[in-house]
Formats: sequence, C-alpha cells, structure tokens
Amino acid sequence: MKKKVLSVLKKHIDKDIVLEKPKDLNFGHFSTPISFSLAKEYRKSPILIANELSKTLQNESIFCGVDAIKGYINFTLSDDFLDEYTTWALKNETNFAKDDKNEKILLEYVSANPTGPLHIGHARGAVLGDTLYRIAKHLGYKITSEYYVNDAGSQIEMLGVSIFLNGQNNFLNIAVEWPKEYYKGDYINDLAFEAKEKFGIEIFKDKKNISKLSYWAKDKMLNLIKSNLKECGIEFDNFVSEKKLYDKWDEVFDKLKANQAVYEKDGKWWLDSEKYGDEKNRVIIRDDGRPTYLAGDIIYHNDKFEREYDKYINIWGADHHGYIARVKAAIKFLGYDENKLEVILSQMVSLLKGGEPYKMSKRAGNFILMSDVVNDIGSDALRFIFLTKKSDTHLEFDVDMFKANDSSNPIYYINYAHARVHQLFEKSGKSEKDIINTKLLNLESDEKNILFYSLLLPEILEDAFSQRALQKLTEYLKNLASFVHKFYNEHRVVGSEKEDIYLKIFATAALSIRTGLKLIGITAKNKM
Repeated sequence: MKKKVLSVLKKHIDKDIVLEKPKDLNFGHFSTPISFSLAKEYRKSPILIANELSKTLQNESIFCGVDAIKGYINFTLSDDFLDEYTTWALKNETNFAKDDKNEKILLEYVSANPTGPLHIGHARGAVLGDTLYRIAKHLGYKITSEYYVNDAGSQIEMLGVSIFLNGQNNFLNIAVEWPKEYYKGDYINDLAFEAKEKFGIEIFKDKKNISKLSYWAKDKMLNLIKSNLKECGIEFDNFVSEKKLYDKWDEVFDKLKANQAVYEKDGKWWLDSEKYGDEKNRVIIRDDGRPTYLAGDIIYHNDKFEREYDKYINIWGADHHGYIARVKAAIKFLGYDENKLEVILSQMVSLLKGGEPYKMSKRAGNFILMSDVVNDIGSDALRFIFLTKKSDTHLEFDVDMFKANDSSNPIYYINYAHARVHQLFEKSGKSEKDIINTKLLNLESDEKNILFYSLLLPEILEDAFSQRALQKLTEYLKNLASFVHKFYNEHRVVGSEKEDIYLKIFATAALSIRTGLKLIGITAKNKM
C-alpha cells in the first residue's frame, strides 16, 4: 500500500516523501509532513501548501479522502483500492507481503561453543537470527545463515580434560586433581560413560587420549546443539569450522603484516586496533606462539569478506560488546569496508516460573537449558516471547503465562483470532473461493479500519527488518488479533446481509496473522 501511495504522490511532488501512519485510523490511513520541507522552497506556509496539495490529490482514485490539518496531509484509501488489493492478496497468498530486494547478506548467529547443550541465553539470539533470516528471505534478500563452530582452542581441550578426569574418577577410582576451570554437569558424566562404551575404559588411562576425547565430544555436542535448534525450527545454510579456517592463518597474518596492522612487543604479536577506534591494542599471538581468540575472529571475517556479500550481520551476546571495535579494526586493516559489518547484541534473559526463579538444570551444570524450556512451554511460546522486545534490552518473563488459555497469553490470543475466522467459514458453509470476488463497497469506518490494518503487513515487515526491530511484528499480530476479536464481538457475521463482505475482511485478517506467524516460525491454528 505504501509503495502505491508514494507512487501517486510522486506524480505531483518530485521530492523524497515521508509517509507516516496516524495513531488513530479515523484521521486517515497515511499522513505526510511534506509541506514543512517544501515551505522554504515555495516561500509559503506549510498550512497553505498542504491546503493546495490536498485539493490536487483529491482527484486521485486511490483516495476517498485527502485532508489538510495544520500543515499535514492525511490520506484515506478508497474502497475500490482496498478491495482490489484485498482480492489480489487472497488470490496470491504465497506472494503476499513479499518484495524483491537485491542485496546479498551473510547472517551469522548462535555460534555457541560446542562444549555443552544450548542454554536459554543462546536461545534468544537463535530465535532473533532465524526470524530475521525468514523475514529477509520473504522480502527477497539473498541471505545466507551461518554458524561459526568454535572447535579450536582451549575450550575444546577443556571439554576433553573434563571427560578424561571424570572417567578416571568414576571408572578407574583415581582421586583426580581437578583444575580450576572445567566443565561440570550431568552431561559430562553421560559423555564419559558413552566414551567408555565406545572406546573402552583404556581411553582414560593415557593423557594422550584427551585430544581424541575432545574432538569426539565436540561432534557429539554440535549434533545436540543442532537437535536443540531444530526443535525450534532453526536450521542453518552453513557451518564453518574455526579449526579448518586456521589453515589460512599464515596467509592472513602475512596480510596483516603487509598492511602494518601488527607489531611485536614482549614476545607477543599485537593488533594495532587502537588506530581504528579500539580502546587499546590487542594481543593476537601469545608469547608461546599460540594465536588468541581474536585471531580466530580475524581469520573468519577475512574468509567472510572474501565471499563478497553486500552486508554482514553478526548476532552476538551482549557480553561481546567490547569485541566490535577490535574486529572492525581488523577488517579495515585487511583492506575491507568495516562499515559493511553490523553487529546486533542480544541481552540476557531472566526466567521465572510461578513468580520464582526458573530451576536450573543439573544436566547442564547450573544453566537453564533451552530444551527444558521448549519442553515446558513449547517452541511457539519460546519464539514469540523472545521477539516481544528489542534484542538489546533485558527480557524477563514467567513461563506460566504461556499456559493460560486467555488473552494474557499472546500466542493463545492470536491463534484464537485465526481459529475464529476458520470457524466462521465453517459455520457459513463457505470457502474463501466463494467470497473472494465479493466487492467491498460503502465500507463503514470500522470495516475499513480492520481491513486496512490487515493489509499493513508488508509495511510492518519492512520496518521490522530495516530497523532490526522484530518486536514490531509481534506487536502488530497482537493488535490485529484485537481488531479481529473486537469486530467479531460487535458484528453478527453468518446470516447477516453483509456476510460475504465480513468473511472477506476476516479472511484478509487471517491471511496476515497466518503469514506473520509463519515468519516468526509458528504455524497458525485453525481450531482451539
């Protein structure tokens, strides 16, 4: 709708035009403050310009009302236009709210260390990333999703050590000396038992076997992570191994040296990241010759930029905020445009159950497991709640809220609206095909408002994606469900003179609910 309105306005105003949506639809469907930006050029007051433009625009068939109010111009769309758009949408469900963007994007998210099951903090970034991916695909972006597997470095070695010592302690009755840091939780016990079954008890008798245990367990954990994600409908196009990328380390390091990005001091190699906005320079090679965690990030981002995408989006935990400047500095040193990298930070989640802190999992070693919460409230509720606030804000919720069969549970409330529409069609004995060509004429304001709001989904998706504000979609779906319930309660549909008109309006609302939920990763329910 917005594109059509802009194309009509462009015939009369050859300027960049901002379109806004009035909070109260009774004032109009769209509004523009263009008169204020034209005032200086035309040497007239915005009020006078708005009055003159509104008279001209009233002749456009797309509008049934054009009003100038205090310098603003408000537009109300005509019944003919709304009917034409509605009919097209219902006949072209798979293409509804789609676009054809021509931007190539690489989206990296989750990338949790494959050293244990996914916890609830990982889940927020996972849902955010997958929904961003789904919406981008729908809008026509050429987007690739990627999981960076941290399968090199100390954390993988620590996984092997933890399993090795656990096996010595439990199966060889050796009083082991535990290191200060190691992985705990019942899943380590399970891995040790599985290792004994697979390799025999001999695996725990020689420290040389730690490396073997490390990479065997890493694969087991990565498969578990993939399984946890799949339970929520999340899958990736690519998995990239950090370990394999290290084959390119010498090449990338030589590139950094050639670009005067690194220097040697105190037996270490440092990235001169302070030169490009970092608060201090960073070590990338330790004094024992081992690359640091940052070195892995540098190799990975060099690999990313070699693949020539238009945009690179990373979703990181909020605790990685300090990494942004150093990674962007490295990208610039490597000769790429660091502004092509966008980092979205995902804040932590606080979970309650019945008003009390959610019970942590012994299996995970005192973390709240993503799989536990999914088993408790289902993946639909988990996905929805994680999208109700912008990712950089703290999120707290009580899982019991999602067990209520009333309006306090947004998933129930939205699904019930969709199911009500399905029920109306069943009661009427009609299908969408029976009403799809019904003309929507002489619409009352409440009829026009619910129809207009139902057709707003393309604009909502565009805003949600471009602003990385996916809460706009969940908020829209709740509001649209409210429109449906209110209209349902105020109008007799089946058997009324306007039955077919009402069914067509409801079918359009259901289409947007169904499409919006699908992009969140939820299948709308036809029966409750």
